[in-house]
Amino acid sequence: MSSDKTLADWEALATRELKSPVDSLTWETPEGIAIKPLYTRDDLKAIDHLDSLPGFAPFVRGPRATMHAGRPWTIRQYAGFSTAEASNAFYKRNLAAGQKGLSVAFDLATHRGYDSDHPRVVGDVGKAGVAIDSVEDMKILFDGIPLQDMSVSMTMNGAVIPILANFIVAGEEQGVPRAMLSGTIQNDILKEFMVRNTYIYPPQPSMRIIADIIEYTAREMPKFNSISISGYHMQEAGSTLVQELAFTLADGREYVRAAIAKGLNVDDFAGRLSFFFAIGMNFFMEAAKLRAARLLWSRIMEEFQPKKASSLMLRTHCQTSGVSLQEQDPYNNVIRTAYEALSAVLGGTQSLHTNALDEAIALPTEFSARIARNTQLILQHETGVTKVVDPLAGSYYVESLTDELATQAWALIEEVEALGGMTQAVATGMPKRRIEEAATRRQAAVDRGEEVIVGVNKYRLENEDTLDILDIDNAAVRLAQVRRIEDTKSRRDPTATATTLARLTEIAHGGQGNLLGAAVDAARARATVGEISDAMRLVFGDHSATPEVVSDVYGTAYDDDPEYTTLVHRLGDFAKSLSVKPKIMVAKLGQDGHDRGAKIIASAFGDIGFEVLAGPLFQTPEEAADMAVSNKVHVVGMSSLAAGHKTLAPQLVAALKARGASHIIVVVGGVIPRQDYDFLLENGVAAVFGPGTNVLEAARAIVDLMQGKLRNQ
Repeated sequence: MSSDKTLADWEALATRELKSPVDSLTWETPEGIAIKPLYTRDDLKAIDHLDSLPGFAPFVRGPRATMHAGRPWTIRQYAGFSTAEASNAFYKRNLAAGQKGLSVAFDLATHRGYDSDHPRVVGDVGKAGVAIDSVEDMKILFDGIPLQDMSVSMTMNGAVIPILANFIVAGEEQGVPRAMLSGTIQNDILKEFMVRNTYIYPPQPSMRIIADIIEYTAREMPKFNSISISGYHMQEAGSTLVQELAFTLADGREYVRAAIAKGLNVDDFAGRLSFFFAIGMNFFMEAAKLRAARLLWSRIMEEFQPKKASSLMLRTHCQTSGVSLQEQDPYNNVIRTAYEALSAVLGGTQSLHTNALDEAIALPTEFSARIARNTQLILQHETGVTKVVDPLAGSYYVESLTDELATQAWALIEEVEALGGMTQAVATGMPKRRIEEAATRRQAAVDRGEEVIVGVNKYRLENEDTLDILDIDNAAVRLAQVRRIEDTKSRRDPTATATTLARLTEIAHGGQGNLLGAAVDAARARATVGEISDAMRLVFGDHSATPEVVSDVYGTAYDDDPEYTTLVHRLGDFAKSLSVKPKIMVAKLGQDGHDRGAKIIASAFGDIGFEVLAGPLFQTPEEAADMAVSNKVHVVGMSSLAAGHKTLAPQLVAALKARGASHIIVVVGGVIPRQDYDFLLENGVAAVFGPGTNVLEAARAIVDLMQGKLRNQ
């Protein structure tokens, strides 16, 4: 039976129910997309992809004809635990329990191309991932895991050359030729310059590295994906979904151009490109984002006139959001991850990682990792979502969202093109600045309660559950790694090692050859990750970013909010009593490049009225102390997201004391388990601000500390 009721009839009925105009139900997303309370057939009139089918361009409905009905997505849990031995044991247990592929997380020392014995990485070894220093570590990592049968994904960008070289040699020594190795290397350096910051070399030589890897794998490793173009870390850094979509695809376009400039035929490598997206809590929009990504990538790849239809196809891995997870009321994180996983599946992902409930606090335990993995198994086997290809197709709402996201993202992609492409856009700082503005704007919305996070800014428990967390003994891991490095060096042929490293440097200088091919020779000769990285550092140098802080974003969101105004006035009065503006240094120590929290604090505190000194990335505690003393700061705020706080914070306090600067207040914020608070406070830290801390509350607490310090002097 058809209805003769019109949209006007519905609006009239809805207005009577609401007793106010129905437009009051329209919600504007952070992307600026107006979400109406009702969508109808009329919203689809201008959309031209509706009659497309899965497996055919433009692939909105999926890259394969049968999608999850023919073969479910790959369960690929991302993990790395301190040592190669511990990680290997974890991988074997997960594979036995139903996981289908491996995704390796490396520690930050490895990401930045340092061996575990380097003095700059004392607090980073074995934290937030596995330490890999040579082929010997890589062989242990995959011991008993048949690499000819196992797809291995490695999240590596900065030290991508030595890590991939070590993987290739480990395969050889397991009896698996490189042509048989399957998996993916992330190899997405442009994203690192925007958000994650685990880079080593400047942009231009980094792009050369990427092109050499694409060339080598296209020629030698036909089953291996040479690059995973990642939007995940953009969303984790605070981007909107439009920004994540646009900047990721613009990165991909730049990499294709680099490979073609190397002389490669687009059809020889396009099928081995893959993508990696975050899936957050905007359920339908995240699913629509994946559909829009496939639509736009097909459009981009048409520019390069491939002969194979598969070259137009976007294939993607997804990971549920880390930043959506909360320390407060942590079992809520199981629910968040389940909804995000369902969204990724309905959007048509090819593989998926589901985060563990405790990852807002520490590395996952066996208990939490099992729940995360089983979330995917339950989706595959108990919900029926694998029975139908693209079940959201035809939804008035989802199809409209797909089109709106594609339209807005394409406009931003064209803006990047007008700057000369993504490498030039990154050089101007535009993408990074836009993402930081979005992150600061969202933090203000959360702090104001405009965006509800259950258990954090609403429905908060009086007595929260405390989780048992995985604690890594950083000192013990580092000692074991140093011993293995010494043993490896004692047994290798020093002449062969030196010769291969010299050859790598020669190629970096512009000599004939491929950087990855030369690094494979060096890895066979047992050159370490640090030595291979340094052989290229001699030519390429290190990239050094100048920290910039956005302003008038956090404060503007508060307008005339009375609590904010009171704090601003209080800080102003305190500044008059000091005869100087209160000065805070926001410090990032060790190799932790995740700076979303640091940038938000710097931006918000600047708007509130502090003088803010943004320290550079990758400082040692001693360097931070020197900077704090020479700039006469009142407070050093150390931001930690990579578990190095128990080593680095006490070292910072000691370094300030050694310089006669015990009067400088040290506070620590970030991903810090509550179990560590007492340790930090006992070691000279004045206050700890864990995940989910309201920025205004933190600012008030720091003003209290400063006033208390002044009274006691």
